[in-house]
Amino acid sequence: MKGEEKGYDVIVVGAGHAGCEAALATARMGLHTLVITMNIDTIGQMSCNPAIGGVAKGHLVKEIDALGGEMAKAIDDTAIQFRTLNDSKGPAVRATRAQADRNLYRLRMRRALESTEGLRIRQAAVERLVVRDHRNGPSVQGVILDTGELLRADAVIVTTGTFLRGLIHIGLVNYPGGRAGDMPSTGLSESLAELGFRLRRFKTGTCPRLDARTIDYSKVEVQELQKEVFPFSYSSRGMDRPQIPCHITYTNEATHRVIKENLDRSPLFSGRIEGTGPRYCPSIEDKVVRFAHRKRHQVFLEPEGYDTQEVYPNGLSTSLPVDVQIRFLRTIKGLEDVEILRPGYAVEYDVIDPTQLGLNLESRKIKNLFFAGQINGTSGYEEAASQGLMAGINAARSIRGGEPFIPGRDEAYIGVLIDDLVTKGTNEPYRLFTSRAEYRLLLREDNAELRLREKGFRLGLVDSLTYKRFEEKRGLMESLKKWLDTTRLNPSREANEALKARGLGEIRRSITLCELLRRQDVTLEDIFSLARSGPDLSVPFDVARAIEIETKYEGYIKRQIEEAGRFRRVESIKIPEEISYDDVPGLSSEIREKLKAQKPLSIGQAGRISGVTPAAVSMLMIHLKKMGAV
Repeated sequence: MKGEEKGYDVIVVGAGHAGCEAALATARMGLHTLVITMNIDTIGQMSCNPAIGGVAKGHLVKEIDALGGEMAKAIDDTAIQFRTLNDSKGPAVRATRAQADRNLYRLRMRRALESTEGLRIRQAAVERLVVRDHRNGPSVQGVILDTGELLRADAVIVTTGTFLRGLIHIGLVNYPGGRAGDMPSTGLSESLAELGFRLRRFKTGTCPRLDARTIDYSKVEVQELQKEVFPFSYSSRGMDRPQIPCHITYTNEATHRVIKENLDRSPLFSGRIEGTGPRYCPSIEDKVVRFAHRKRHQVFLEPEGYDTQEVYPNGLSTSLPVDVQIRFLRTIKGLEDVEILRPGYAVEYDVIDPTQLGLNLESRKIKNLFFAGQINGTSGYEEAASQGLMAGINAARSIRGGEPFIPGRDEAYIGVLIDDLVTKGTNEPYRLFTSRAEYRLLLREDNAELRLREKGFRLGLVDSLTYKRFEEKRGLMESLKKWLDTTRLNPSREANEALKARGLGEIRRSITLCELLRRQDVTLEDIFSLARSGPDLSVPFDVARAIEIETKYEGYIKRQIEEAGRFRRVESIKIPEEISYDDVPGLSSEIREKLKAQKPLSIGQAGRISGVTPAAVSMLMIHLKKMGAV
């Protein structure tokens, strides 16, 4: 060893989206935190598309913000365009997405880390984890750097993204790299394998970056800007920067022909790539093969920022050779003379099997060793950031002897994400969808603050002023709901004429304003206009929308609340740590091994393990009753 530095409570390995949230969480909770990154200049780097949010992903960002995380504030401060997706559909799938200025976002996140008390940053590569055996089993003690230094810590959070034995592919050429321009981490991957972690290879990819000066924008569609902007963070007050539009074009049969003719030069189809790729974000060559009946695929030309000519052609992820990339790009309308600034590429990397973790994202093998982000098999900035936040919170609580913070599947999309990973595992890069949540009408974007802000405050991540504003908002909502429930509208000529003038029909009996608001086309603004008297309050848009949704969908929401109650009752049936699954009669050998390996905390979690049948759950319940555990 060349030296030893003591005194860290937590070491976070990596400074991508997971690492940033993990480090900020532990530091804000009062722990002395060190972030180790291989390149300080790429803290918070958007390695793929320059955007945050989307369906389910936007829900995660709102939840991160409600709990006191940073991602929502960072994108609000650096966005160049906001959009509301699925605005014409139901509230459960309505979501926010924002284009970012890539460089501004990176600098904004670095600034957040550098300005946080108790948080230090170190540029280095971690070669090994230091683990020692204790009476209660092995525990992490720190890390060894490529310089030979030993840095000690009470907890370590590993957030290495795509860097573990990263291998970049462009055509039939490959070279070590965790991201274009950055070296991979090999020693840490070997260290994890030596410690007994099951590793596997995943693959992801990115698009070529195009020179905007060589795009003919007169030939492509403009994606019109959204007039009203709704930021991610509940603390943001809007956007005063100019928005930049995206443009839309399409591949065509000529594009597909060029790609098909060169599949023998694709690492994906020639067998050079061994890792499993993301099914829900396939490369363009994969789309051309898998969806051969499709004559075209949509391409979004997304600007990378205010002060750059770099354009991200979303939808054209590829690892074909550069000459083929240029050829197929130039078959696309508007890109006939396009020049590439950076080629697209694929990257293979090591991930751990996430079923080796607890629901607090701590290793089952080694105490106080946590994992978050793509190393757990996920894809996407938002999935990584939410895991980083949870790993940071739970590392801090573990060090201080507190109970882990584990949001349920009925409380947050973060809970759905982590439960899916830990309980079911994943055979491909995991992406969150609203369809993965059983109670998605309860887990809307508009009510994330109501669901989680108080929890963030009690965890020590939400400051008093922010929490006071939340309490005022919650009080406003309660008073408005009471007013709607207790104020009646009578079927007078004046009232019906006012209703008809707004295209809202008539009323034939006295009804409450709440009943009127349940009508499909009635808004809270209509209610205020129709009522002769009302609360002298200015209602923010997010409050109005939440009240409208909860009123109009009241019956469905009540039904899901009842279902969630039944779910919680099953989740509350805990499985004792000392249980011997060999003593449970009637279980198959396969199910016994799965239960032993994953050590479910509750009957509910046991039932979600892949291959564990309802009959096995019943046998387990009977055994728990005999043990007196139920």
